This record gives sequence, C-alpha cells and structure tokens, in this order.
Amino acid sequence: MTSSASFDTLESLQADIAELIARLPTLKNRQFIQQALATIVRLADTEIERLDWKILSAALADMERGFQLFYDYRHVRKVTIFGSARLAADTPEYQMALEFARAVSELGFMVMTGGGGGIMQAGHEGAGRENSFGLNIQLPFEQEANPFIEGDPKLIHFKYFFTRKLFLLKESDAVALFPGGFGTQDEAFECMTLSQTGKFGPVPLVLIDRPGGDYWRSWSEYVDKQLVQNGLVSPEDPSLYTVTDNLDVACDAITRFYQVYHSSRYVGDQLVIRLKTDISDALVEQLNADFSNIIVKGRIEKSQALPQEAQDETVGLPRLILYFNQRDLGHLYQMIATINQMGTPSAEDAAHPERK
Repeated sequence: MTSSASFDTLESLQADIAELIARLPTLKNRQFIQQALATIVRLADTEIERLDWKILSAALADMERGFQLFYDYRHVRKVTIFGSARLAADTPEYQMALEFARAVSELGFMVMTGGGGGIMQAGHEGAGRENSFGLNIQLPFEQEANPFIEGDPKLIHFKYFFTRKLFLLKESDAVALFPGGFGTQDEAFECMTLSQTGKFGPVPLVLIDRPGGDYWRSWSEYVDKQLVQNGLVSPEDPSLYTVTDNLDVACDAITRFYQVYHSSRYVGDQLVIRLKTDISDALVEQLNADFSNIIVKGRIEKSQALPQEAQDETVGLPRLILYFNQRDLGHLYQMIATINQMGTPSAEDAAHPERK
C-alpha cells in the first residue's frame, strides 16, 4: 500500500470513528460498543507484539462474519453435528449421520457442521444445502469444504479453531456426536464442561452409534467406571447425554427437551430458566421438593423477566429463578426433563419445538 493510499484509509477510519462516537448515545448496545472501543484504545497504548495485534484483528474478523451470518437465523433452533472427517460415504456411521440430519431437518431444525468431509459431509447431505451451515477452517489438510455446502453463503471459513468452536456451540440448541478421533472426544467433554460451568446450554447432547455399534456405549462405560465410580463426577452426570443407535430415540431426546423449556441464562448469581408456557404452582412445589439439593439458598420461584433482561427477546416468557450450585448439572437436566414431562405445552409449541 502506498503512503497516499494509507493516508486515505486513515482519514476514512477517522471519519467512521467520529461518526460512531456521535451516534453512540442513541445506539441500543452502546454500553458494550463503548467497552470494546475502550479495550482497543487501552491496548493501543501498551506494548504488545505485532503477532498479538494480528490475532486480535483476525479473531474479530472471524466473529464479525459469524455474528452477521447467524443473526437472520436466530429464531430457528440448530443442531451441531460432530464426528470424524475420515469416515467414508460407504460406512454405516456416515449413513447414520446422513439419516439423522435428514430427520432433524424434516422436524424443522437446521444443521451445523465443521464443513469438511466424513460425518460433516453426511450432515449436509442429509439436511440439504438450504438447511445447512458450514463452519470450515483453513488447515494444511482436511480443510476443503464438502461439495454439499461449498459455495453456499452459509459457509464460513474461520482462521482460528477457538472462534469456530465458539459459533459451533454458541449457535447450537442440540449437539449430536458420531464416532470420531481426538477432536470429537474433545468436543464431547467440552460440551459437558461448559454446561457444568454455566458457559453453554443446557442443551440436549446425543451420542449416536451405528446400528449395533458400541463406540459411545463403551465410552459411557468408561465414564461410569473411571469417573462416576471414583467420585470424579456426580452420579447424575450421565443424565447430560443420551447414548443410542436408534434415530427415533435421538430425535425424541432433542424435541422433548424443548417441549416446555425454552432456554436459560445467568443474571448475577441466579439461574434464570425461561419457559415457553407457564407451569402450575403445584409443579413448582414438586420441583422444590425433588431438587432442593441443587439450590445454594432460597427456593425455586416463578418470575417474570428480571430488569437486567429488559432488552432480551424472551422478555415476555415466564421464568423460574434459582440459585443453582453449578455442580449438580445432571440433576438440573433431570429437573428440565420433569418440567417438560409435567408441564403442558401449547399445541403450537408441541408441534414446533424448533422455534425459539
């Protein structure tokens, strides 16, 4: 770039920043925009490496693409499919993933994968291009997008694994894992770790074997023998996931999760559980009786949206609030199952669990 072009770019940037500052008081998310700008200013006044700036710049560009793509699809629930890139189209695992993706897309869900071959390709082949997102990454190998998503505007090429994984989880309302290598194992455990620490979910997690296969069944046996029996995780933690080789069971685990339950978030120390429909006082009393062990203090109570949620799109939904101990995640999943089982969804909600 010539010095003249560089100067023109700087002048344009200065004008854009001046315009942004002038509009800042009227912007909906001005607090967070101001915080982001302040962070950049503080960094600019410190001594960090050139590589650090490259990482920051590329990560922001990754996130810009992701935020812009998914905004228009924020009201449709999505299922992320993880699994090996090395399983060929003639393997039972590939066919199982293809049929699963087809089944959930027919239920109204959209499908997200890493955009590559193997199980990722099966997911896009089954769901169809119109129902698919591909979140690809540049690698020395296995980096090419599969032909079922290549060229689609819903395909993003990420520079970094961490920004790619951010969107694969942030945008997902269910996770389906098929057999895979280290990466798939990492994704399975990270989903549970992030849920347990309140950074993700809760969402249904389905581990799908080929018919008669035991990849995930033997994995679950390892978890029970080495983690549960040795007290390294809670006895209820296997409630976080469903292991099956039956597609009807897999799909039901996802749709049933959203019969009454809508979503959740933390406001301060309180876990706020949003519901599609109100539940009876009797059910709230039952929840307090059956799940008091997961509460740090107080009770499970009905609530409307808290003041901190005033700008949330779910502001009109009824809520339950509690001080969750962030340890008994399996029990929390069991409580959500009780709400879905004992609550009464509207006919519209029961027919369209994919809407949010």
